Amino acid sequence: VLAWWALTPRAGDWLRPPRPGGFWSLVTGLGAGLSCRGSATPCPPKPPHVGRWLSLFFLACAAYFILWIPGDPPSCIGALVKCLPILCLVALLRAVRARVVLQGALLSSAVGDACLVWPAAFLYGVAAFTMAHLFYLWAFGLTPLQPGLLLPVVLVFVPYYGLLLPHLLPDMLLPLTAYVLVLAAMLWRGLARGGSARWGSLLFTLSDALLAWDTFAQPLPYARLAVMATYYSAQVLIALSGFRAPGLKTN
Repeated sequence: VLAWWALTPRAGDWLRPPRPGGFWSLVTGLGAGLSCRGSATPCPPKPPHVGRWLSLFFLACAAYFILWIPGDPPSCIGALVKCLPILCLVALLRAVRARVVLQGALLSSAVGDACLVWPAAFLYGVAAFTMAHLFYLWAFGLTPLQPGLLLPVVLVFVPYYGLLLPHLLPDMLLPLTAYVLVLAAMLWRGLARGGSARWGSLLFTLSDALLAWDTFAQPLPYARLAVMATYYSAQVLIALSGFRAPGLKTN
């Protein structure tokens, strides 16, 4: 039913005025007012239907968690299913004409997701996610600066990385240290940006912390479920922070 609703245009959706302040007005970006059909002035271009793109994202997430079987060998199909929710977010940002830098961050994340399916490509995945965080840093900007937020970030990252450090192999030390520094900077700028970017950067950091501990230190129960749930939540929250039009802004 959700797939049919997401893909099938319904007659009159763009012509009915939304309820003021309602959720439909928020997700579709429609302004108040009656249809311009039949008037002398041309109708404005139809805004993108954000709700349908988000439905595809949630359906792709559901497909990943339903089709994922622990112990399955790495495969291209598995990599595609894992990347599909992120690619849906790329399509969403293209539909609302969001900043290209956020689309680049999501595409880099999709490459990283695919690489992490194969253990031998782990460092390639780290490099792709490092590029994604650099794109997020660019998107979040440096205003407002809020240097005071650096203190809690440092107080969290330094002890955690100190606990993780003895479990790292020598060839992992340099790339993971660089990644942690970029991740910490992304968290700082996300907290400073506020809104959904704040919660997205926090969830992304939590996802990476769970993944690193499960991979290098000690296996955690339901680790993959927790890692991917927080990861997909983080990505959609950061993507929502890139909406430009006032009617598409999140609360």
